[in-house]
Amino acid sequence: MMTSRHCVLLTALACACAATIETAIAHPHVWVTMKTEIVYAPDGSVKAVRHAWQFDDMFSAFATQGLDAKRKGEFTRQELAPLAQVNVDSLKEYDYFTFAKANGEKVLFIEPVDYYLDYDPKKTVLTLHFTLPFKNPVVAKQLRIDVYDQTWFVDFGFVRKTPVTLVGAPVACKLSVAGPAQMDSSLTLRLNQLPADAQLDPSQFLGDQFANKIAVKCP
Repeated sequence: MMTSRHCVLLTALACACAATIETAIAHPHVWVTMKTEIVYAPDGSVKAVRHAWQFDDMFSAFATQGLDAKRKGEFTRQELAPLAQVNVDSLKEYDYFTFAKANGEKVLFIEPVDYYLDYDPKKTVLTLHFTLPFKNPVVAKQLRIDVYDQTWFVDFGFVRKTPVTLVGAPVACKLSVAGPAQMDSSLTLRLNQLPADAQLDPSQFLGDQFANKIAVKCP
């Protein structure tokens, strides 16, 4: 059975379906394709991380099942507003899967703003948009943003074209983006042999070595 930790994740609507799965191996159950913006203030300080997370079509179908819509197969931002609220409320427990360090020190976020869901009827997928403001904007010579789920229930990956953008950054700042490290065959085998409700030790399995990494260096 899916664990209660997973059933809180992202949306109660999807879990109503996922909870019917009686057996599963330890692998991702939700796939997210990301685009991210790092937002700077006029004084050159970093003030927010802005995400756009596109969910896979199966998850999107589960999440929208039973939602009222004026047009069949289409959902407006207003119709999706309650679901967007569930998303951001659920993500809080997991720090929005977003972890930041500026000049080597951990950066704290406050609760998301400007969040909403949109739906692409052609691709039949949902995209969650939200902005994570820094609790205290910081002038950072070195900034590191990692995005990952250490339990591998959610598989995050960047879009191929322009995955990350600096918004309002000083012109001399340099951006680099890296996807997760590849798992070796032995680790993949160990994960696939675990039951879905296994309590993973991140230090032994996933952890931040399999994160999507954003790095910004400014003079």
